[in-house]
Amino acid sequence: RSGRVAGADLALAGCGRSLLSWHARNGFCANCGSVTGLAAGGWRRDCPACGAHHFPRVDPVVIMLVTRRDRCLLGRQPRFPAGMWSCLAGFVEPGETLEEAVRRETFEEAGVAIGRVSYELSQPWPFPSQLMVGMRAEALGDELRPDYAELDDARWFDREEAAAMLERRHPQGWFAPPPAAIAHHLLRRFVSG
Repeated sequence: RSGRVAGADLALAGCGRSLLSWHARNGFCANCGSVTGLAAGGWRRDCPACGAHHFPRVDPVVIMLVTRRDRCLLGRQPRFPAGMWSCLAGFVEPGETLEEAVRRETFEEAGVAIGRVSYELSQPWPFPSQLMVGMRAEALGDELRPDYAELDDARWFDREEAAAMLERRHPQGWFAPPPAAIAHHLLRRFVSG
């Protein structure tokens, strides 16, 4: 694991990656189609033809730890490494609050209705440029109806199973995302009670 970046250096690398990705996708003005140029030290692109200023965008994504009594809901996406389970997540749509996005995404992906929703923590995610907004949500029922076009599976885990997954000692070899991911911290908070 030597050579890996952590802490403030990781945040700086993520910022750089996000900006480079934005520049690569935004060489032309969204208003008139002309070639744009770097401005403000790379934090903006300006159009010499129409004078428009273009700024890097950040896409908000809710990632939620859904709980019901002493269990949490986790899902498996087809793109995940074999054995990895994580919190449900999805992009916030235009005109939608964070709470509405949590309720919509949870119902769409797992068929679970949500009651109370609260903010937990956030994390910039530079793939390509997202703000992961970590939320806690209380399920109104136990029944799951996963959308198998979105997920391979979804299920409830108790605190002991979640702890085993965080520590990579689950008897079935299941595990949680690594500490660099916000899902890891949401699960850690759940395990801690």
